[in-house]
Amino acid sequence: MLQLEQVCKNFGGLPALSDVSCVVPRGQLTALIGPNGAGKSTLINCITGVLKPSSGEIHFLNNQITALPSYQITRLGIARTFQNLKLFPRLSVLDNVLTGLTCEGGSSMLMAMLRPPYLRHRERQLKLRAMEALDRFGLSDKADWPAGVLAYGDKKRVELARATVGRPQLILLDEPVAGLNAEETAAVAEQLRRLRRAGHTLLLVEHDMDLVMDIADRVVVLDSGKCIASGSPNEIRRNPLVLEAYLGRVEATA
Repeated sequence: MLQLEQVCKNFGGLPALSDVSCVVPRGQLTALIGPNGAGKSTLINCITGVLKPSSGEIHFLNNQITALPSYQITRLGIARTFQNLKLFPRLSVLDNVLTGLTCEGGSSMLMAMLRPPYLRHRERQLKLRAMEALDRFGLSDKADWPAGVLAYGDKKRVELARATVGRPQLILLDEPVAGLNAEETAAVAEQLRRLRRAGHTLLLVEHDMDLVMDIADRVVVLDSGKCIASGSPNEIRRNPLVLEAYLGRVEATA
């Protein structure tokens, strides 16, 4: 579904990504892991058009998306969450999720002012879809709450609901369980399994190795901006380059 070919990204001459090549198979949960500063969020930002790669190519469903703006990439069927929460705190939870359906809301200012019957019908349908998304994540009873008053774990679930409400073909999740307790992490893990069973393709950036090894079908490892390994969770566990990246080189001492 997603293919990266020798993607590079430089900031002021310093490489954040160096010749990263990997694939994300359709219908699977692929985890992207690596130490802090490895380039994981930079790679997600390049895929979604927030950043433009310095070189290389990114293909999604056989379309080259390397130079496309974010809104066009979204319309092709890619959605994401953010490492740092990107909610509208004064809007209701329902309205926050509705922002994930912007591409389906129409673009005519005149029609928005006149509000013809077909547009009112479309708005009702979009609100129903948003409420269904909230129900999937156990948030329907908080639909009218301002997003800013929610607990941190609930805010994370609002982002997940917003990312999935548009029925994207690929969902990019940037540290969805960061800051959550064990119970909340287990709940998110089950929700990710449900998304995969429903046919979604997921790319997960995460530091929680227990979660990654439990739910991922495939793991890609970055270190210092380079892809050093990819394979099944069991293969990654035994890979000496991965162990060195996380634990450091162990030298023999007398």
